Amino acid sequence: MLDDLNYVAQKDPQDMLGIMLDGVSQLKHTFDLTGKALPKKEQVDNVVVLGMGGSALAAEYMRVWPGLHIPFEICRQYTVPLYVNERSLVIVSSYSGNTEETLDAMEDAQKKGARLAVVTSGGMLLERAKAQNLPCALIPDGEQPRACVFYDLKALMTILQAVGLYHGATVELSQVADTLAHATEQWGPHIPTKSNTPKKLAEEMVGKTPVIYGGILYAAAYKWKINCNENAKNLAFCNQMSEFDHNEFLGWTSHPIEKPFVVFDLISSFDHPEIQKRFVLGNKLLSGMRPEAIEIQAQGSSLLEQLIWVTLLGDVTSVYLAILNGVNPTPVDLVEKLKKELREL
Repeated sequence: MLDDLNYVAQKDPQDMLGIMLDGVSQLKHTFDLTGKALPKKEQVDNVVVLGMGGSALAAEYMRVWPGLHIPFEICRQYTVPLYVNERSLVIVSSYSGNTEETLDAMEDAQKKGARLAVVTSGGMLLERAKAQNLPCALIPDGEQPRACVFYDLKALMTILQAVGLYHGATVELSQVADTLAHATEQWGPHIPTKSNTPKKLAEEMVGKTPVIYGGILYAAAYKWKINCNENAKNLAFCNQMSEFDHNEFLGWTSHPIEKPFVVFDLISSFDHPEIQKRFVLGNKLLSGMRPEAIEIQAQGSSLLEQLIWVTLLGDVTSVYLAILNGVNPTPVDLVEKLKKELREL
């Protein structure tokens, strides 16, 4: 089925597969910040990113690479943390520019005197940014938020680098884009399933609930989960090692007796040695109690390369899963209906 190019094109009319296969090119995009000047690092005590869904994903990546030397939080609420004040840098991220929770939290941050910057492609958020002359990184529009995570990551790093919290991060992202430019060449629809890793992974997933685990690659595991949900319209879950060992580990030992799941371990050579041990020992102790985990060894010589590579693999796999599920990977109609009915209440 996945080797039938006509069938693939029929099920993916907006070419989400092509977008995902070319995703790494987003890291080459250059952002020209508009609006008034950003604060300098000496004026910033903490950083908060406001965002939901795909618009918050890049901040999860940033938490791991390159990390921050001052307090950092992702806020997925209608209000900001109580500590936010005039020495907080609040980055408001909404691809559509119309995310209800994010816009409300933005107002709360402004009431507390926070310094704001914006990442968006349009909507009400862009209107506010222009009206208030806020620093803004404008993302190309026309895609789904989950397909623009690398744009978001480059935009976030552009803002934080302009503040002075990083040096050279945007260059490193562009270099990784060059390094991984050919990473997906063997994953396209014209490559037969027998030689195509994401096609084979999608076949492992079909008819099951994927459960994805990551240590230092947890942000990528979360992206895999979101992609399964939104692209493939398939229930999926994720968790982080070693939090898994303190609760979910026991959940596999009993109910439900029948376990229609498929398990993936996203493994990095940069995982802490104790995390590496936990992956191995956990699989050993759960042998016979859950499906054997499919180990994905992230490729790349740096943590950033591995994060991007394993994300690309999950992106492409999820589209093939959508095609096997017989669904269009692009639209998220029920989410849009929910938003509409919320506005009408």
